Amino acid sequence: MLKAVNPATGETVREVALDSEADVNAKIEASLAAFHEWKAKSYAERAKLLRAVAAHMRKHVETLAPIMTEEMGKPIKEGRGEVEKSAWCAEHYADHAEGYLSRQVLESDASLSYVQHLPIGPILGILPWNAPFWLAFRFAAPALMAGNSCLMKHDPHVPGCAEAIETCFREAGAPEGLFQALYLETPSVEAVIRDDRVRGVSFTGSSRGGSAVAGIAGSAIKPAVLELGGSDPSIVLADADLDKAADVLTLSRIINAGQSCIAAKRIIVEESVYDKVEALMKQKLAALQLGDPRSAETDVGPIARSDLRDELHRQVQETIEQGATCVLGGELPDGDGYFYPVTLLSNVTPDMCAFNEETFGPVGVLVKARDADHAVELANDTRYGLAASIWTETSRGEAMASSLDTGQVSVNGIVKTDPRLPSGGTKASGLGRELGPHGILEFVNAQQVWIGPAKPA
Repeated sequence: MLKAVNPATGETVREVALDSEADVNAKIEASLAAFHEWKAKSYAERAKLLRAVAAHMRKHVETLAPIMTEEMGKPIKEGRGEVEKSAWCAEHYADHAEGYLSRQVLESDASLSYVQHLPIGPILGILPWNAPFWLAFRFAAPALMAGNSCLMKHDPHVPGCAEAIETCFREAGAPEGLFQALYLETPSVEAVIRDDRVRGVSFTGSSRGGSAVAGIAGSAIKPAVLELGGSDPSIVLADADLDKAADVLTLSRIINAGQSCIAAKRIIVEESVYDKVEALMKQKLAALQLGDPRSAETDVGPIARSDLRDELHRQVQETIEQGATCVLGGELPDGDGYFYPVTLLSNVTPDMCAFNEETFGPVGVLVKARDADHAVELANDTRYGLAASIWTETSRGEAMASSLDTGQVSVNGIVKTDPRLPSGGTKASGLGRELGPHGILEFVNAQQVWIGPAKPA
């Protein structure tokens, strides 16, 4: 049985029966059958469904968003935004997939030679709890527009979200079996990855989990896209607009109660403006409202699970014991639910826990750098390489971007995922790309076509 617990109250709100082995087999078989029909559809026919799904989500946003609030604690205003962003993703690929997958003519000795991009079959998406709708559509929209079918194994703690996403497709008129949710616990997933009818896997989650999935997929000779953990650096140099930087970094650190792989986790500040940035961050973080995620006034909701809150608190306390200064927060609150106070740690150094481990919660970490070169050195001093931001004069920031070992860099702006742009990491933060024109190419057969006769020598 899959159990959803409301993290604001600690109460069980939903229980869903696990799929049996026979259930899983039937769903995979239905996905394969749907694929054979769907791959023959035109881009216009595929786009019609994606647009219908988007319209359905917008129409039912006040039903869909509260499910996230209930199952994983996302503040309701953020939940509404996530539904809208998911709809946008569906529409983006409906509008642009044909162009992204257009035939690429290449010169050779043939009369005509080109690459065409063909669907490969049922794709399995293994998803986490922290952005239940967005991550589902980030995986599914490009895969479906490429002509594949989708099987979604969502996190066991958000079964209501999984059911709601599947319902959106069904009520929008999706063919039977095209998009299905699998209700499984983690040990049962390996058999699905290895099933010959499943042709690829997209995984979002921890680096440890991604390593396991990549090993299984690799041994079965199947493509895998991995979006994994991050300890994202944000470099703030002395010539930056410090107030703007503090505003954006505060938002980046506390979206979804800080439970985001691309949140600003290590804020690396040039020493000449360090004290000013610390004061600004303290002021802005202290003004945030922690509370009931159902309230439109709430800025920061609870941590999704009690074990996650315990781990976050361990990281904070260990970092303080190692010599960091707790400027704000840092104490477990009394009362129901898994709330954690907005926290700011200062004077953090590379030998400390919060510098080296991914902190998944509303905990800002300030690190002092001597100058820009030292800031880049600190930013790259991590096993992760997901994303980074740089706050400085624009041309200087652009020049610095190539020095950062990350999959994406934002200069004077928030790090975010955008359907128009590729997203993904390096090092322990992942393999492959999602979104943009690059993401849709991950689960296609780039087939070379050579047409004779050969050109005269």
